[in-house]
Amino acid sequence: MAGQPEQSVPDVRKSVTVAATPEHCFKVFTERPEDWWPPTHVLLKNERVGLAFEPGVGGRYYEWDAEGNEIDWGRILTWEPPHRLSMTWRIDGRWQSIPDDERASEIELTITPVDATTTRVELAHVKLHKHGPDAQAIHRALDGPSPGETLELFEKAVQR
Repeated sequence: MAGQPEQSVPDVRKSVTVAATPEHCFKVFTERPEDWWPPTHVLLKNERVGLAFEPGVGGRYYEWDAEGNEIDWGRILTWEPPHRLSMTWRIDGRWQSIPDDERASEIELTITPVDATTTRVELAHVKLHKHGPDAQAIHRALDGPSPGETLELFEKAVQR
């Protein structure tokens, strides 16, 4: 595939440590995305009314509006509760939906117990080179201070 060489676009990794078990963290991430998903991250033209993960490898994670329109954010690649989840990220350089995984980068969620009551949650955007000419711009947009908006919202959701 044409585009940036893989090594020229580094991964973006962010993490947060929360007072919760890995099981609770995985459940909040996959069963309550509406509680942590940034409200500005919308692919639909109309107002989003729902978000969902379909459990298991091959499942979708997607959003829908009141009229029943759906847009996939990607597909589940790894489903290993409560420690690992990976999925494609179907976004182009203009932050618009793409229809398949050929140009999609990936998101990896790693949930690691620190002790009996604390868990480290890492969210990584990987294979950004798949965005081709837009890869560096996407990297710059994602690469900010940790934990970032998504994990800040996730941390609050875990406490509810």
